[in-house]
Amino acid sequence: MHDVQFGSDPLSELAIPDGTTVEEHDLVTDGDVLIGGQSTVEFGVRGRSVVADERVRFGGHIEAEGDCRLDMWCDVQDDVLVGEDAYIGERVHIGGELRVAGDLDIGDDVDIEEGFEANGWIVIRNPMPTIVFLFVYLSQLLRIGEEAAAKEVLDEMLGDESEHDPIRIPRGATVSDDAWRVSTPATVGDDCRLHGNIRAKSLEVGRDNVVFGSLRARTDIVVGRGTEIKGDVTTRNGDVRIGPGAKVWGDISAKTVHLHENATVDGTIRAREEMRMHTEEVLDRPDESAAAMAEMAEELEHGGETEDEGEQEAADEEPVEGEDDADGGAADSGAEEEPESESESAEASN
Repeated sequence: MHDVQFGSDPLSELAIPDGTTVEEHDLVTDGDVLIGGQSTVEFGVRGRSVVADERVRFGGHIEAEGDCRLDMWCDVQDDVLVGEDAYIGERVHIGGELRVAGDLDIGDDVDIEEGFEANGWIVIRNPMPTIVFLFVYLSQLLRIGEEAAAKEVLDEMLGDESEHDPIRIPRGATVSDDAWRVSTPATVGDDCRLHGNIRAKSLEVGRDNVVFGSLRARTDIVVGRGTEIKGDVTTRNGDVRIGPGAKVWGDISAKTVHLHENATVDGTIRAREEMRMHTEEVLDRPDESAAAMAEMAEELEHGGETEDEGEQEAADEEPVEGEDDADGGAADSGAEEEPESESESAEASN
């Protein structure tokens, strides 16, 4: 996945990190979930920390292992379960119950239909909206020259120090079993399993994914190695590039189609300009799976060499059976000759 650079808008694109899945109407990830304002997420959400800007609507529950921050006018259809602290803005509606393992900071006119429980402190006030708070805090740090501290705050907020990248859903997006609709570029990591048609300005789908839906973009579409698209791939004004081992269970329509010789298309290819076959990788991002496999193979190879060296050293230290017998035989013959020499000396004296 692409790193979030300091000074860039973290919600300028739809970003789905490696290993993200949709399980029984839940969007599941090991990292954080960041959602721009006025978006609709018809799934339940399970992740580390969940941060939603104002007027975001959730069609299911929220399970956050870390913090959960819901800005004003957010609407959650079901329960909200939080492993650490929760920040609930004014006029938020929660259709189930709210359970917080840590502290709860809650605004005015919050509607929680089945009540709430917090193990830590409960403060009733109007928490500052997340985006406003972050902007004010970073502006103050930059004003006093603490640029390193500002970058550290941004990295912590966006999960850059985490082992897992966050899901980033831009403002005004719609995410559901039917479709993922954004007006920005969209990037999908590796080893994901997603349901729904994906609609974006441009699309880059990583390696070894399964998408139960079609891809449509205004500009270019890239499908990485081993990915299955169970639908059509269509771009209005761009090119489509299909990587090795990928399979498209539908039609492809584009200005130019670049198809790997080992890819499969179970449909019709419509190229307005030209159709090209190629043998190259289509993604510029690092292949972490291949790198990990290469590292493992290298470790196994070095381990085998170490074992061979150890066996050779042990073999060198073991005595040779023939040499032991020869030494023993020489010693025995010497011992037998001693009495004979004594008798000879006695006869000589007589």
